[in-house]
Amino acid sequence: MSAAWYSKKWVTVLLHTAAWILLFSLPYLLRPSLNENRPATQDSQPAMMHLRYALNNLIYIGFFYLNAGLLIPQFIYKRKYKQFAAIILVSFIIILFITWLTLFVLLGQPKFNIRGHILFNFFFFLFILAGSTAYRMIQDRTRADRIAREKENENLKTELSLLRSQASPHFMFNVLNNMVALARKKSDLLESSLLKFSSLMRYMLYEADEDKVPLEKEIEYLQSYIDLQKQRFGKNVQVNVDLQKVDDNHEIEPMLLIPFVENAFKHGTGMIEDAQITIQLKTEKDKLCLSVQNRYDPSSIEIKDKTSGIGLTNVKRRLNLLYGNKHRLLIAQKDNLFSVSLQLNLN
Repeated sequence: MSAAWYSKKWVTVLLHTAAWILLFSLPYLLRPSLNENRPATQDSQPAMMHLRYALNNLIYIGFFYLNAGLLIPQFIYKRKYKQFAAIILVSFIIILFITWLTLFVLLGQPKFNIRGHILFNFFFFLFILAGSTAYRMIQDRTRADRIAREKENENLKTELSLLRSQASPHFMFNVLNNMVALARKKSDLLESSLLKFSSLMRYMLYEADEDKVPLEKEIEYLQSYIDLQKQRFGKNVQVNVDLQKVDDNHEIEPMLLIPFVENAFKHGTGMIEDAQITIQLKTEKDKLCLSVQNRYDPSSIEIKDKTSGIGLTNVKRRLNLLYGNKHRLLIAQKDNLFSVSLQLNLN
C-alpha cells in the first residue's frame, strides 16, 4: 500500500519549512519594521541586521534537528541524562558566543547588555529545546503506534488464514466419512453424492481463498453439505431446512457458517432418540439471521468434542476478528436441545 500523501518526505520538508518561516516571521508580523525605535547609528545597517537575524535563526534550526535527530536517541533514550545535560549546557554556551560574534562582526557593537543577551537567548533556547524534544518523542510514538498496528494486522491475517486452514480439513474429514458410509451401503446415491462433493471441493479450492464471497455461494455450499448428510442418515434423522433466497449483493467470509451446521450433525446424530435438526437462514435488510437447533445426548457430547472440537471455537474467534461488535452469537443448551442463533451485520 502506498504511503499517505501527508507522510511523504517532500510534504514533511514543506511543512517544516513553512513552520520555520512562520515562527521567525513573527517579529516582522508583530512589529512591521525592525527599523523602528532603532538608534540612529544603525540606520545605515538594516541589511546587516536582517542578515544577523537570519544567521541566528539558522543556528537555532540546526540545534533543533541536532537535538531531535541525535541527542534524544543517543542520550535520553539510553538514559544518559548527565551527558545529555552537559552537551545541552555546552550547546547553549556555543550559541551565546556565536550570537554575540554575529552582533560584534556584522553590526560592530563592542558594547552590549550581556545579561539581557543571556536571558533572551536562554528562554528562546529552552523553547527550541522543548519543541525539538516533543517533536522527536511524538514522531517516535507515532511510528511505534503505526508499526504496532501493522503487526497487529499481519497477526490477524495470519490467524485468520490458520483458522480457515483448520476448518477445511475438519470439513473434509466429515464429508469423506459420509462417502465411506454410502460406499459400504452400496447406495445408488453415491454417484450424486460424489457430484455434490465435487462442487464442494471446487468451492473450497477456488473460491474459499477470497476475503469475501457472495452470500448466495455460501448458502449453496451449506445446502450441498446438508444434502450429503441427509443422504447419509436417511430417515434416521429428521432434518428441517429453510434457507431463504438472499440478496445477490451481500457478501460474507467464506466457510463461516458451515461449522454451526457441522456441529448440529456431529452432536445431533447417533444414538439419539427422535433425532431432529432444524436449520433456518434468512436476511432482513442488511442483517443475516441463522438459527440451528439439534437434539443431543449429554453423555456423548464430551467424547465427540475431544475427537473434533475445533469447529465452534474456530468460528467464534473468526467472528470476533472479522465482525467485532457487528455480530451477535447466542449458544444455549436446555432440555437436551442445543441451539445456536447468529445475527450478522452484512453491511
